[in-house]
Amino acid sequence: MVFAVPSEHLAQIYPHWNRGDALTVEALDRDGKLAAQGKLAAVDNQIDTSTGTIKLKAQFDNTDDTLFPDQFVTARLRMDTVSGATLVPSASVQRGAPGTFVYVVNADNTVSLRKLSLGPASGDLVSVQDGVKPGEKVVIDGLDKLRDGAQVALIAAPGTPTPTPAPRPHRRQPAATSAPTG
Repeated sequence: MVFAVPSEHLAQIYPHWNRGDALTVEALDRDGKLAAQGKLAAVDNQIDTSTGTIKLKAQFDNTDDTLFPDQFVTARLRMDTVSGATLVPSASVQRGAPGTFVYVVNADNTVSLRKLSLGPASGDLVSVQDGVKPGEKVVIDGLDKLRDGAQVALIAAPGTPTPTPAPRPHRRQPAATSAPTG
């Protein structure tokens, strides 16, 4: 299977490849379930300048015939395992003049801008090296009009108990959806 990754990831991939590390490639079906595991077999020697990607080739044993020619799969390349990392939803991470940041929801339903140092990402989650602590809530929706110190109204996720609202001033507030870090 040949798949493409953004060329900015080449600096992380190539040292592993150059050392001869056996890098695992996972093929995920349309539902995001693991269909097969293989190994990285080749790294192209040229970046596609029209897409900004580099092609990688993975080899799968496929002894159980779970993969078919021209089957749609999502490839996931595993390089490192990070234990004990604080994770935040990728949707909460913002980039702007202060750098990379999130809005953390305070106990009084106001938000604080927190600068972040990001680590590796996987799917819809990104690890944070510093900037937030496990258990803190970060805003994932309604970020476009949010400012440091703004009051927000939390919207509970389905199946989550609704928090007791804090007293609110008589002005329109941006709504925000938050997710706990962990």
